[in-house]
Amino acid sequence: MENPNLIIGSSGCEDAAVYKITDDLAVVQTVDYFTPIVDDPYTFGAIAAANALSDIYAMGAVPTMALNIAGFPVNELPLEILVEILRGGADKAKEAGIPIAGGHTIEDKEPKYGMVVMGLVHPEKINTNSSAKPGDVLILTKPVGSGIISTAVKADVAPEGSEVAAVEVMSTLNKAAAECMLKVDVNACTDVTGFGLLGHLYEIISSSGVGAEVIYGQVPLIPGTWELADDLIIPAGTCRNHEFLGDAVFWDDGVEYEHQMILCDAQTSGGLLISVPEEKSGELIDALKSAGTPAADKIGRIVEDEDCKIVVSK
Repeated sequence: MENPNLIIGSSGCEDAAVYKITDDLAVVQTVDYFTPIVDDPYTFGAIAAANALSDIYAMGAVPTMALNIAGFPVNELPLEILVEILRGGADKAKEAGIPIAGGHTIEDKEPKYGMVVMGLVHPEKINTNSSAKPGDVLILTKPVGSGIISTAVKADVAPEGSEVAAVEVMSTLNKAAAECMLKVDVNACTDVTGFGLLGHLYEIISSSGVGAEVIYGQVPLIPGTWELADDLIIPAGTCRNHEFLGDAVFWDDGVEYEHQMILCDAQTSGGLLISVPEEKSGELIDALKSAGTPAADKIGRIVEDEDCKIVVSK
C-alpha cells in the first residue's frame, strides 16, 4: 500500500526506512541480527548492537531507542550466555545514548542477536546512498578485512593481534563518524557491511547514476588482512560478493585476485562510506581524525558514467 509519508521504503537500496511525521520530523527505522561472529558472548552482543545502530548513523539520523531480537537454544546452552549477549548489547546502546525499550526472544537451534533501532531526522536532511555527484571524494571511516579475519579465527590461523584488532573495529560505533559527517554537507553515505566495500559502493553509484574510481592502495586494512588473503583465507560470502559484481567492476593490471577479494570482503559492523564534495573533503577528514575514528581515508572518487562502473587501480 502506498503511503505519502513513507519517504524511503523497500523499493531502493537505502540503509533504513524513513517515515515522515511532520514537516520537521521523520522516523528512521532499521533491523539487523546475525549469528555469533566471535566466541565471547558479551563481545558478540556489543558487535551486533553496533552493527544495527550503524544504519541509523549512515542515514544522518540520531538514534533514540532500540528493541532486542534474540534466538537462543535454551535446552543446549546455559542462560548465562544469553545474559552476557544482552549485556554486551545494552552497554553498546548505553554508549550510543539510547535505551533498550524491550524486545523478543525465541527458542532457536543457534544463538542469534540483533536490534530494531529507531532514530529521528529532519525530512530534508536525510543522507541517502542515491545522491552521489561526479567529482565527489569517497571517504571510508573504518578499515576492512573483518570477514577474512573472522574466517581465519575460526580456522585457528589468524596472525597474532589480528582478532583483537578486528574486534575493536567491529565493536566501534559509527557515532563519532556520523557526527563529523553531519557538520559537513555530504552528498551520499552508506555503511559497509555484508556486501563488502565494493558491493556497497555499487549500491551508491547504481542508485545515483554515476561511476566510481577506487585506488586499492589507499583502502585501509585491518592488520593481518593482506597476509590471510594472500594465503587464500577467503569467506564464502566474500566470494559471492566478487561473483555478483561481475562486469560492474573493471580491475586494472596489477590489482591481483587477493586485492579484489579484500575489496569484496563481507564486513560486519564496518565503517561509513561517504561521498563528499571535493572542496569539503579536507574538512571532513580533519574532523574524523580529530574524533579518533578507526580510519579517515580518501579511497577514490565519483565520476560521470551512465553505465555505473567501478574502476579499481592499484
